[in-house]
Amino acid sequence: MGNTFGKLFKISTFGESHGKAIGVIIDGCPAGLDIDESFIQSELLRRKPGQSKITTQRKEADVVEIQSGIFEGLTTGTPISMVIYNQDQKSKDYSHIADKFRPSHADFTYAEKYGVRDYRGGGRSSARETAARVAAGALAKQILKSLGVEISAYVGRVGEVIAPDYTELDLSKVEDNIVRCPHPQTAEKMIELIDSVRKDRDTIGGVITCVIKNTPVGLGEPVFDKLHAELGKAMLSINAVKGFEYGSGFEGTKMRGSAHNDEFYEKQGTVKTKTNHSGGIQGGISNGADIYFNVAFKPVATIMRDQESVNDKGETVTVTGKGRHDPCVVPRAVPIVEAMAALVLVDYYLLNKTSKLA
Repeated sequence: MGNTFGKLFKISTFGESHGKAIGVIIDGCPAGLDIDESFIQSELLRRKPGQSKITTQRKEADVVEIQSGIFEGLTTGTPISMVIYNQDQKSKDYSHIADKFRPSHADFTYAEKYGVRDYRGGGRSSARETAARVAAGALAKQILKSLGVEISAYVGRVGEVIAPDYTELDLSKVEDNIVRCPHPQTAEKMIELIDSVRKDRDTIGGVITCVIKNTPVGLGEPVFDKLHAELGKAMLSINAVKGFEYGSGFEGTKMRGSAHNDEFYEKQGTVKTKTNHSGGIQGGISNGADIYFNVAFKPVATIMRDQESVNDKGETVTVTGKGRHDPCVVPRAVPIVEAMAALVLVDYYLLNKTSKLA
């Protein structure tokens, strides 16, 4: 239950953080699509642990193995199965919390819901599951590329350090530094802050901004399946996400309608808007303008400090942080946000093909 995402272009992920492998099955992918397997691998390398001093030091190669659905570089129309084998699990690092509930983790809720709990790295609730999403999203991004759609996400905020608006940034520079912020001066401050927090045996949160360009007009399924609603669901399904806003978001509540409305004009036979407070979506349907949104990530729940909690008998205990964890999750979450956005857009592109006969 709850392991499948999408309506026509569906993905189902499987596996646990410290199990033998994690993976994804993609169903509903059209046949005949030219797939670059090396691109899928490159996207996984953007998400993998052990990238730098400001990420977890777990060493996973995250090599993807495509087991079905692609033949001679083309999709066959059958389910696509991709597997990533775990190689650097250290389950003993979690033996001390086998009967303890870590603060702000899924330990207690999983135990109550299922009556059984995989305490090794959080099991199914671990963010390691997102590697499977990135693999599926990499395939979706290749479909979107053929349509001219571009998805770029970056770290827009860490703590109180904030990058300029995306319209002032060169999004081709996202990969130029380890924090994935395309503004060099801000990136340097972010890295210093994360490293300081790490040395303090603590964690910190941040915000990822995602920009989608050249989206076809008409994507979105009213009334309950609006495009922004599905994007929100996709982002809120990512581990550690606490908030989602698109377009003007909460800042728009401070404006008057006369200032907030996006007036239309015609340019070379195409309807455009003078401003884009709507974030490229009106009435739940894409209007062709840039889609942009922010995704808020909380501080990683595992900290290298002692915390008070209870065990499965209700007794007060001390939880000691151990293992290898990110001091700030946002640098590695950039490709995850892009992947989930790509999965939504491909699904809605295919759905839009059913909206009219001609």
